[in-house]
Amino acid sequence: MQSALKRPRLISIICILGFIWIVFSFPSVFSPSIKKMGDWYPALFGLIVASSFISYIGVWHMKRWGVQLFIITFFMKETLLILLEDLSYVGIAFSLFFLISMLFFYRRMDLNL
Repeated sequence: MQSALKRPRLISIICILGFIWIVFSFPSVFSPSIKKMGDWYPALFGLIVASSFISYIGVWHMKRWGVQLFIITFFMKETLLILLEDLSYVGIAFSLFFLISMLFFYRRMDLNL
């Protein structure tokens, strides 16, 4: 029987901040301003928010798939924002900080689901 991996404090802080971001982002999926961006945008934005939430859960449990999903979601989100010409450099900086922090602890994370 494997012992549970101890989650570093930085990962806990990142996940809590990520969960807070999700709580505030999810209602905006249904907002009229998102709908005005195109018929397809609310669905893609909802997918990005849901993928982010799932990735934070994986990272919270110290699973490598959480970091991998975070990377996929990061590039999906940034590609979409580039196409819409709606880049947020502060958002990119926070996401890159989160990503680098997660990668720092990646070797300590569990390979199993």
